[in-house]
Amino acid sequence: MSDNGDDISRHGRRSRLSELAELTEQQAGESVRTAPTGPSEQSEVPEAAPVVDEVAAGRRRFAQLLGEFRRTAVLVPFDAQGSLWTADFNGVRWICAFSDEEALSRFARARGDAGREWEFRTILGARLLDVMVPMLPGPAGVALDAGSEDGMLFPPVEGVVPEAAVVDLGGTQ
Repeated sequence: MSDNGDDISRHGRRSRLSELAELTEQQAGESVRTAPTGPSEQSEVPEAAPVVDEVAAGRRRFAQLLGEFRRTAVLVPFDAQGSLWTADFNGVRWICAFSDEEALSRFARARGDAGREWEFRTILGARLLDVMVPMLPGPAGVALDAGSEDGMLFPPVEGVVPEAAVVDLGGTQ
């Protein structure tokens, strides 16, 4: 991981986002395939239904968190060159954003940078996703409260960022 994302590798590595999309698709497909076709297969239904319900519930929770994030002003630190503080992981550039000064302070202490002065701006979550993410080269998203137990990722996928900034998952959506 780097601080400002100058070393993005684009050499055919798949991001974990594509693996997550494939897993979700496989789970949904398995629940469809295990639906009963006759009276003798009724025992398979209780196992299949919770998977679909769990996926649907997870999507609803994420949609709620995304909506809340879009309406909330967050703190975005800047690096020494005056650029957004970003981190690269698995070929995705993540804009680091924090819910409050305490979260930014915990991040700084964890990095061993608590002694330096951190310049930051307050930016609406929707502006980060709709304006700032598409301005970055390559795939990008937002990491809220990075390194904390309450951290959240808003990845470059459909429904989170503008269509032009969506990562092509190779037909796995």
